[in-house]
Amino acid sequence: MSAPVYIAGLGVISAIGNNVADHLVAFKNEQAGMGDITLFDSIHKGNLPVAEVKLSNTELRDLTGMPPETSRTTLLSLVAAKEAIADAAIPDLKNLRTGFVSANTVGGMDRSEDFFIDFLADNNKGKLKNVYDHECGSITEAVAVELGLTDLMTTISTACSSSANAIFYGARLIRNGLADVIVAGGADSLTKFTLNGFNTLMILDKEFCKPFDQNREGLNLGEGAGYVVLVSDAVVATLNKEPYCLLSGYQNSNDAYHQTASSPDGTGSYMAMQGALKRAGLQTSDIDYINVHGTGTPNNDGAEGTAIKRLFGPEYPPLSSTKSFTGHTLGGSGGVEAVFSALAIKNKIICPNLRFQTQMEDLPFAPVTKYLEGQQVNHVMSNSFGFGGNCTSLIFSKI
Repeated sequence: MSAPVYIAGLGVISAIGNNVADHLVAFKNEQAGMGDITLFDSIHKGNLPVAEVKLSNTELRDLTGMPPETSRTTLLSLVAAKEAIADAAIPDLKNLRTGFVSANTVGGMDRSEDFFIDFLADNNKGKLKNVYDHECGSITEAVAVELGLTDLMTTISTACSSSANAIFYGARLIRNGLADVIVAGGADSLTKFTLNGFNTLMILDKEFCKPFDQNREGLNLGEGAGYVVLVSDAVVATLNKEPYCLLSGYQNSNDAYHQTASSPDGTGSYMAMQGALKRAGLQTSDIDYINVHGTGTPNNDGAEGTAIKRLFGPEYPPLSSTKSFTGHTLGGSGGVEAVFSALAIKNKIICPNLRFQTQMEDLPFAPVTKYLEGQQVNHVMSNSFGFGGNCTSLIFSKI
């Protein structure tokens, strides 16, 4: 049997908080992070709400000590990854086989946008250092160097399943004896390119999103970063505190239905959830909470809901979309929601699905709408389903 993989540390930053503690308060107070665009000029200001991290680039640079040309994605990634490593408090980390597996989809696009404003006005202007970290892998490398995790570093970019895939790739490295500690997750920042692209797809809600509601109209874009510290059982024996939980199951699938849409019957979603259960050795009745992908688009929620109905019916565990708090953090969402899943187990909580009013006509279940404490949460499934049909489910289990 494969060796167990433990979650020893957590780190997160999003529109509802700059660290893990902030997020727990926001969940309890049912406080969402959506608002108007402030990070960049856009014709969509006042029209399309977004979920921005409440720190400017200057504040993030002051927090991390990074230079002015650093991309926002790098800054967000570094804040969350540092928190996760500090939280794990692994003795003698430098003498262990470590790695950094990180995901993003936007790279340093924000800096590239800054460059082209000047360059298009005058092609003799524009600072080339602003495009130095444009591609996704450079974000991982910059953060890995700052963290001192350069034994193994790699970047995953599979749309909205990116950081979930980073986490299970990290788990495979540990289970196969190739690493002792892997910091895994991902980040994405808001940019004009991202906002305009999603608006072109006509899947953005002009109001705060309402996942799994019959009258849902789309998603709200968000930004943030989430990382977990994955460790082997040998490392767990050296820790001065209990790990949060186990990563017991994971599965990636691809239904290859469409470039941007999920298959209506939820084929990829179903295969990912079913495969994760099989790997974890669990039945559907063992799952105590599902952190659904739940973007709020008609297509996504319909497909995911159909897959849940097919796999779990007629008995459904509590489920909710935490994107109703954070917006859709894209490549960072799997990492952000992995942190939330571990917190659900450790703190015996279930987060609400904000703004839900009307049950979907085609589904026999509805999401949780109130913050619940004192719950028996032994196994949590977290879904991350991306463009191109790339679907991943993770399962976290109480130790």
